[in-house]
Amino acid sequence: MISVAVSQENSKYALVIHGGAGNIAKESINEQQREEYLNKLANALKVGEDILGAGGSSLDAVEAVVKMLEDSPLFNAGKGAVFNIEGKNELDASIMCGNTHNAGAVTGLTTIKNPISAARAVMENSPHVFLSGKGAETFAYENGLEMVDPGYFFDQRRWDQYRQHIRNNVNRRRGYMDENLKMGTVGAVALDMEGNIAAATSTGGMTGKRYGRIGDSPIIGAGNYASNLSCGVSATGHGEFFIRNMVAYDIAARMHYAGQSLQDAAREVISVNLVEQEANGGIIAIDKDGNIVMEFNTTAMFRGYVNSEGKRGAWIFED
Repeated sequence: MISVAVSQENSKYALVIHGGAGNIAKESINEQQREEYLNKLANALKVGEDILGAGGSSLDAVEAVVKMLEDSPLFNAGKGAVFNIEGKNELDASIMCGNTHNAGAVTGLTTIKNPISAARAVMENSPHVFLSGKGAETFAYENGLEMVDPGYFFDQRRWDQYRQHIRNNVNRRRGYMDENLKMGTVGAVALDMEGNIAAATSTGGMTGKRYGRIGDSPIIGAGNYASNLSCGVSATGHGEFFIRNMVAYDIAARMHYAGQSLQDAAREVISVNLVEQEANGGIIAIDKDGNIVMEFNTTAMFRGYVNSEGKRGAWIFED
């Protein structure tokens, strides 16, 4: 169980990001791949830092960061999304403003280049919180978001994973799921100079998912949550368990109602409760004082942070 906490008092801004968690062996990622991941995380942090350092909003920062990760085939979101059982890419995303508690979410997208921008449009330009499928895509089109042919999301590595998944399912029980193909969500949480927190999460879901399955990433309170009263959280892991446990909100509620610190709340939820249920994953979070936590119960989580004190870093494994 890994718990990494970064404390900072009276900070002006802070940003933490993730690119998924999983039980990944170090030897499975060579040095070149490791550098590619770390460089992409560092570049995404720089994008968000530039916004926050210039006095920009936490909402603008998390959207910009997640868009950058969606555009990278390295992660299971946007361009690098996995394929469902029908060999199609279906995308989910959510965003939440900790100041107003407004939120927006989308699921089952196939033609919106950046699902996180669609989620923000739902939050800001509609009376709703959650839109799905064709309705969400029509709404995004009407709001001027960039639309693409579904082929834009194709990635050969993900296609090979999908084909292997199909082969592995032959003669196995109905509904079989490979434990190694549940991870890969991206997310960001930011605190801006005005003291406002925002959180954003985006994913391609699970390789070979069936029956219109929806995971935790677009569900407010499960894979994403933000409140200036407590913290902002973005989650990654086995979505069914994160939904059942309302992981993101549970962490915030423990802080708000029980007076727990962000670090203690995250550790109990991720490294105690979920472990007892044999559920894998992790979270990134920032509290209203700018303290940062990156908690995961797997061997790895692609992650990084930066704050106005000049502290920064990006990691994959337990180091």
